[in-house]
Amino acid sequence: MDELPTEISVLTLNCWGLKYISKLRRERISEIGRQLSIASPQPHIVALQELFTQEDYWAIRRQTRFILPYGKFYHSAALGGGLAILSRWPIQESTMLRYPLNGRPTAFWRGDWYVGKGVACARIRYGPDPKHVIEVFNTHTHAPYEGGQPDDSYLCHRMAQSWEIAKLMRGAAERGHLVLGMGDFNMIPLSPEHRIITAHAPVVDAWRVLHPDSSVGPATHPAEQARHRPIPTAEFNIVENGAASDGPTNTWRWSSKQQKLLGIGKPEVTVPPDTIDHRGKRLDYVFASSGEIPTLGGSWTVRRVSVGMMMRHPQLGCSLSDHFAVEAVLAFESTAAEPTKIWPPTPKAAAATVTEKRDITSENDTIIAEDNINLRDSLHNGTYLQSPTSSSFHEDSASKKNRASFDHQQQQQKHYYKLPESDYTALLDLIHTYALREQRQLKYRGLHFFVALFVTIASLVGVWFIGDRTYVGFILILVSSLGLTAGTVDGLMALLFFKAELRALKEFEWEVRNARAFAGAAVRGDGMLADVVPVRLEDEDSDDD
Repeated sequence: MDELPTEISVLTLNCWGLKYISKLRRERISEIGRQLSIASPQPHIVALQELFTQEDYWAIRRQTRFILPYGKFYHSAALGGGLAILSRWPIQESTMLRYPLNGRPTAFWRGDWYVGKGVACARIRYGPDPKHVIEVFNTHTHAPYEGGQPDDSYLCHRMAQSWEIAKLMRGAAERGHLVLGMGDFNMIPLSPEHRIITAHAPVVDAWRVLHPDSSVGPATHPAEQARHRPIPTAEFNIVENGAASDGPTNTWRWSSKQQKLLGIGKPEVTVPPDTIDHRGKRLDYVFASSGEIPTLGGSWTVRRVSVGMMMRHPQLGCSLSDHFAVEAVLAFESTAAEPTKIWPPTPKAAAATVTEKRDITSENDTIIAEDNINLRDSLHNGTYLQSPTSSSFHEDSASKKNRASFDHQQQQQKHYYKLPESDYTALLDLIHTYALREQRQLKYRGLHFFVALFVTIASLVGVWFIGDRTYVGFILILVSSLGLTAGTVDGLMALLFFKAELRALKEFEWEVRNARAFAGAAVRGDGMLADVVPVRLEDEDSDDD
């Protein structure tokens, strides 16, 4: 095992590797691999999305094998999930978990259901201690085909997917491991999906740690317009807002006329940095925890974050993907030394520090209080984040200082498990609305099957009585056969898909109601749960629930 790292460099990139659809796929993927191999700083962990073929995966692996000798290509559903993880350190364990709510097979032209979207999980060991483990969660959530509007019928899918990955990251943090959640989340900052992750998992959005005032969407989005900020330039959107998607500097967002200016032997076409950027936004994220502070003797903090992989293909002149990468560097800070602050604490926090130090009398209490003060300042800065319920910290083997620090963390972190009441209510309303839609679909498609079956039987009876008019019989059999085929497909959809999705919605609703009950108990401070309100979904299958 190499010497323990003091910094971990990570990168996430949507490669746009759709077979038969993505333009110049092979050339771009090969160049992505080459650029990863010469990147500075060298990445230690890379999460890739939309890498749908093993041919493309191995094209990248061949070029990165010396700096990222370990890798995993994840298989899912009929067309594959398009997820891969590369690592400098051994991957001890991996899992591909499909989302319970995962698109619709009826929308075959969109393909989300057929690729089996989910979470690629990898457990990576970077040192000898049991807690020297990084748990990586790489995902590509459902695309917002309907613009992410309140009536977006896929919004419920993305909310459920955020809920699922938040549970996975929370579990990893409670095991005392460093957590990395990376990928194309198809959400904008501070959206409901984003709030679910940062509220229900002890992780931070790395970009907002260092850029807390960055945009919350493209300039045209109502949430961003409400901030009354000037429309950003292309450079500002990249450097400050982390807009790795849809900006004017990405050639795949250019018009067809502009793209014709690119190609082999053609002069380089540049975009002025002061170009106004109306559409650039952040869809790609790095979420991170701190690891178990008492056991590790320190914490992983966010040191740097940036948009990367912006170079053009050296011959073709095009961007390497329709997304840019998001890169982050985590640094380990020991609690034995004064933590390095990313920015100074607020005057209010500084005043609290002076007051608390004045009240300390004994030497041991001074050590404990100063540690708590530093921890609180770090929590305020957003650089430290520790699991609130880690069970691996053993009181009998810990020092008084670490024990007090850990207890203080637990008190500080309780709020990470709950959303505001209004968010839970909105989420339950969304689930209920979507469930009604699926119940209607189940009813209509089931009815279609029985109507098609009735028409087929009636046609066969009609053929019996038409006598010698064989052409009429042929038409009746042809039409009824086609109708029965379509009706059978709808019947199977009703039985196998819509029934299953309604059951998944029931599970999701129960979890949301249960979380709301816990949040209410935490607010009251009594630790007791109120009775959970019965689910509103109709009990379609009470016989086996």
